[in-house]
Amino acid sequence: MAEKHITSIGGQAVIEGVMMRGPFKTATAIRKPDGEIECKVEENGTKKSNWFLKLPIIRGCVNFFSSLVVGTKALMFSAEFVDIEGEEETESKFEKWLEDKLGDKIKDVVIYFSIALSVCLSIGLFILLPTAVTQGIGWILSKLGLENVSDSAAFISTTEGIVKMAIFLTYMFLVSKMEDIKRVFEYHGAEHKTIACFEAGEELTVENVKKHSRFHPRCGTSFLLIVMVVSIIIFALLPKFSGDNYSAIQTLLLRMGTRLLLLPVVAGFSYEMIKIAGKAKNKAVCALTKPGLWLQRLTTREPNDAQIEVAIRSMSEVIPEDRETDKW
Repeated sequence: MAEKHITSIGGQAVIEGVMMRGPFKTATAIRKPDGEIECKVEENGTKKSNWFLKLPIIRGCVNFFSSLVVGTKALMFSAEFVDIEGEEETESKFEKWLEDKLGDKIKDVVIYFSIALSVCLSIGLFILLPTAVTQGIGWILSKLGLENVSDSAAFISTTEGIVKMAIFLTYMFLVSKMEDIKRVFEYHGAEHKTIACFEAGEELTVENVKKHSRFHPRCGTSFLLIVMVVSIIIFALLPKFSGDNYSAIQTLLLRMGTRLLLLPVVAGFSYEMIKIAGKAKNKAVCALTKPGLWLQRLTTREPNDAQIEVAIRSMSEVIPEDRETDKW
């Protein structure tokens, strides 16, 4: 039996394809409408970063934001091959104005604008909204004469955590029901199965990949769930910012502000936890990773052979010659 090799290579499903990111290269393979596979390979410079950016917690923040950039670029590349029947490519006046003003830089501007927009929406939906809802519930309880309950740290952290998880799970469930997203989730499954096959030391063939599970402990879905849990724990340690010293608006703004400031810390700790989960084999850690694996039942689906071929092509491009350089 081949020796288990836990790799640092990770990926992301995109439109009709898979992006894989290795220690030196990033590859995005796309199944074009004509059936051929288009693959874009780039140097990623992962191993060239300085020692400070590789420190625990710091590396988690850096990896989180760099993954957003790489993932958005891969999505934009895959979108170039989408075949929309009956749609004529007409350039609007606004698009022409942007092209005239920005020239070759327009793609970079669109990428970073997309990242900024997605980050803002995520912060608003999963950080600010739960905080506001929790304060609203607390305000109602205070009007009912239950100030002791609404002002307690246990109530604030528990309620905010429940609201946050409810929004997150509802969002994931609704997204999983979208027809266009189902194919992306099939490619997500192909990505996981391909990485699992490589880690098992088996040759990357369709038949070998098909044998492996579509659930993986280092999945981005699991990471997001860990971020939720870590944020609940860290935010529970923060001051309440309530009572006679603060108005309702001041309390809300202070709570939101502290949560925004601590987001890099949350991302850093979450990354360290996912690294531990990827390496550890004891039962306690395995139990902690179970919810993330359960959640992947929503975000992954069993791929077909053609989708697995795409994932294999992407994976093959980023595997380094020295297997020690991609160890997790």
